[in-house]
Amino acid sequence: MKLGYVRVSSRDQNLERQIVQLKKIPVDKIFAEKKSGKNIENRIELIRLINKIKKNDIVYVTSLDRLGRNAEDLTEIIQTIRKKGASLQSLDLPDFSAVPDPNLRNMLTDILITVFKFQAQSERERIRERQKQGIALAKKEEFTRENQFYMVQTHQILKKGQFTLP
Repeated sequence: MKLGYVRVSSRDQNLERQIVQLKKIPVDKIFAEKKSGKNIENRIELIRLINKIKKNDIVYVTSLDRLGRNAEDLTEIIQTIRKKGASLQSLDLPDFSAVPDPNLRNMLTDILITVFKFQAQSERERIRERQKQGIALAKKEEFTRENQFYMVQTHQILKKGQFTLP
């Protein structure tokens, strides 16, 4: 059976682009959710997918980071899929199904997945850093606007002579 998994990080994001890509394969069933990929906790559809997997199934994702952005979680998910006798195909990675030697095919797939899982985790860390920087800038901007407001108010009071220095 061909199973698909799609995920976006927040409710205001749209799953449609990923769903359209998986329907082109076509997959038999798509599991979809709007949850953060930072860990696998509370990802009900991912758990349902894992429970549905049977031997010789193929799990499709549009990108490896849809499964998660944490290297440990990705490793656990991929190992679970393989232990159930299924395979994982990420549409943004090369398909090695034409390689006749299964050991070579698995080795090539493992190398690519290892690189991409660390890329996914690095992206998660960059997202957190950008958020942190954005919050710091917003706080600084708010402080600056407040200071400008008080400077203008003080200037107007002094200009009108309503305030005298001791």
